[in-house]
Amino acid sequence: MDMHAKHSISKLTIKQMAKLKHGVKGLHAIFPFTYRLWYYQTQGIKSLGIPPFTFTDGPKGINVNHSTCFPVPIARGATFDPELEERVGTAIGIEARHQGANAVGSICINIIRHPCWGRSQESYSADPYHMSVMASAHVRGLAKNTMPVVKHFACNSIENSRFKVNVNIDERTLREIYLPHFKAAIDAGAAVIMSAYNKMNGCYCGENKHLLKEILRDEWNFKGFVISDFILGCRSTVDSIKAGLDIEMPVGWYYRSWRIQHALKKQLISRKELEDSCLRIIETMHRFGVHKEFRAEPKKFVCCKEHTDLALEVAKKSIVLLKNESNTLPINRQAIKNIAIIGKHAKKVVLGDIASSAVKPPWKISLLDAIKEKFGNTCNIYYASSYHKAKRIAAKADVVILLISLTWQDEGENIPFGGGDRKKLELSPKYIALINNISNINKNCIVVLQGGSAICVDDWIDNIPALIMAWYPGMQGGRAIADVLFGDYNPAGRLPLSIPKSTKQSPAFDLKSKEVVYDYWHDYRFFDKNNIEPRFYFGYGLSYSHFRYINIKLSSASIPENGAISITITLKNEGPYDGEEVVQIYIDYRYSKINPRCKRELKGFKRIFIEKDKESSVKFQLNAQDVSWYDPESRTWRVEKMKYIILAGSSLAYLPLYAEFEIH
Repeated sequence: MDMHAKHSISKLTIKQMAKLKHGVKGLHAIFPFTYRLWYYQTQGIKSLGIPPFTFTDGPKGINVNHSTCFPVPIARGATFDPELEERVGTAIGIEARHQGANAVGSICINIIRHPCWGRSQESYSADPYHMSVMASAHVRGLAKNTMPVVKHFACNSIENSRFKVNVNIDERTLREIYLPHFKAAIDAGAAVIMSAYNKMNGCYCGENKHLLKEILRDEWNFKGFVISDFILGCRSTVDSIKAGLDIEMPVGWYYRSWRIQHALKKQLISRKELEDSCLRIIETMHRFGVHKEFRAEPKKFVCCKEHTDLALEVAKKSIVLLKNESNTLPINRQAIKNIAIIGKHAKKVVLGDIASSAVKPPWKISLLDAIKEKFGNTCNIYYASSYHKAKRIAAKADVVILLISLTWQDEGENIPFGGGDRKKLELSPKYIALINNISNINKNCIVVLQGGSAICVDDWIDNIPALIMAWYPGMQGGRAIADVLFGDYNPAGRLPLSIPKSTKQSPAFDLKSKEVVYDYWHDYRFFDKNNIEPRFYFGYGLSYSHFRYINIKLSSASIPENGAISITITLKNEGPYDGEEVVQIYIDYRYSKINPRCKRELKGFKRIFIEKDKESSVKFQLNAQDVSWYDPESRTWRVEKMKYIILAGSSLAYLPLYAEFEIH
């Protein structure tokens, strides 16, 4: 293919090359209510057998037509289950291919630097290692059927000022915190990188040579191509082409033929730069089989039973049990006759943001309908959305299930009339009052939260016995929540970010900033550095079972800087139910002389199933390079020769096992 492609490109006119380098008929991207009408594409060159690049978005499912709606990525991050996430990627890729797209932008891997970020729901995590594992799994799944598109490169974690903000960041922080997951996604097989809107160190990401050329291509040897984010993702003709931005989306403005010809005439760019760019596009599409004939069968594969069953499995595995006082959950269905379900969103399903990540499945099920489905006529089920009726039904109920949900108006992509970043993490005063008043009426009040990021709970959590975080759980979310509440599923979701006690406990977050510094400290790194205890630590989550961590064993006490160590963790399920546990290992850097260096850092996790009263062992491998740090002076990754501590447990809040090893 290489020689054939090079020969074909050498014969292309500038006008023909321009057809490959910008989108067409994509202005429906401007409005959120038209964004999902159809996919976005370049023209291609049919006479030369060069197909168009056809793109659709899809963080929680394909946003054209009526596709399967999975839980949002942050919910899938909460599963801590990369094998499951690969299956989600495979399903999304299948649905994209059968609806005419050959590339899917479902891999949004910007670090959740602050939980007020409006698009936290589209990302997996606040931790670069956790993000790397989950993103790589999704890439592998997508790549079986479509070209995986990874976005937004890079440092894009503020929504309201995304078009203008300049992120000032030092090289070490960039390499260790904000880029590792992009590298991991590329190594897993990503085909396309989407650049970010924002500036980084004074230069827009779409024309940033340091990002697109020096790091992406020269260091990482990325063989795919780069597209701009939509509308304002490309800011120039010459600078963008020279930096390595291959395609302007969703329409051409700076990459129109006459602008490119003008730049060539002025010798501001070269024909070779254009040919190299087109070669990357053609070779990548050929490598993913885009040129091959494909028989689309959307009725058979889009929103099929296999995929909706998968959506239910993911939703159940994503639910995080945050509080369960006196074993309030699971609810004993034999002991109750009257159930009060309160909250307008217990009846009206909330799927998350409605802009570029919107999905409209052909059906969805609410929590109210799922509980009715589960009980039939064997129990009295009362529902209220108004406060006065809620008080009445709470007073006569054996148990109250109170569902509180954020919506696209609270958080999401910044669009007219809603979305954007959140100003605070607490619930609105009316929701706080509702929880406190209903819990005063009925002490057996269980709260279910839905949202796309952290929600502070300190204003009311002491007044309720049980709390679960359900995120935006997708089209099958109602059934998933009901299964957890009534014990048909034992929850094992874990927080992919920390939940602070209050908004003020987190670092400052300026929604309108034109200049911002991304330093080394955020989420649990920030809390550890400042000796702050959040309400719920990263990795936290309860189960209906209890797991006792018994032993940690290392294969060696000392390894060379190019070596590896095997870690075996033994634990036992001592609870009354079979269940899953997410075993997590962290590295403690207390002996490090490198400054800055975080106190603790996630370096491994595995979700395992253990029957009640049974023991199980789980193995990890840690390479010496996994604890390396980036040296800006030498521009290399270096391993500090010293003693390291491995901490193992169920979250940063519970790490009972401890072992030391040395790198010599």
